Amino acid sequence: MGAPLRIGLTGGIGSGKSTVARMLAELGADVIDADAIARAVTASGGAAIEPIRAAFGPAFIDASGALDRARMRALAFSDPQAKARLEAIVHPLVRAEIDRRLAASAADTVVLDLPLLVESDAWRQRCDRVWVVDCEPETQITRVMARSGWPRAQVEAVLAQQASRAQRLAAADVVLANGAATDLDALRAQVLRAWAQRRMPLS
Repeated sequence: MGAPLRIGLTGGIGSGKSTVARMLAELGADVIDADAIARAVTASGGAAIEPIRAAFGPAFIDASGALDRARMRALAFSDPQAKARLEAIVHPLVRAEIDRRLAASAADTVVLDLPLLVESDAWRQRCDRVWVVDCEPETQITRVMARSGWPRAQVEAVLAQQASRAQRLAAADVVLANGAATDLDALRAQVLRAWAQRRMPLS
């Protein structure tokens, strides 16, 4: 078998990207979830914990030995330099694990679930296709508030730090619409159609 097809899957917070990733896994794709890897390296005993402790101090490590996500989130949103320091620790570890899993995968199709795909030229260049899960920003806000309990201002702050909807759409080879009126069956139908056509030449 030749090299697997690499699909870069992305979408803003609350877009439904994780739902699409689960559907693709059910279709046989090997899904590599960058967020899950980032959570693993910042969990208790994770490779990022001691570098984070050294860079930010013990207050940013919780009682279980994991990253204190709420404290770090508040700092990162208020201090771009702190955000950059954290990313300089976590991102190389995530990239290394993704590379390891890519090398080990025997699947025909590998889906790289990458929230920051559009923001990173390096990742875009490593994907054969870019699939974007799209919805209106107001729908994103409503979904995230409902599932997380965050206040609207906090969700809007996250959106402001992500690529814009227009930027994601401009980068897309495939757009999966998952707006407020889209139900799971309609989303699954789009995923099935895109999956069946995934190796067709790009127009």
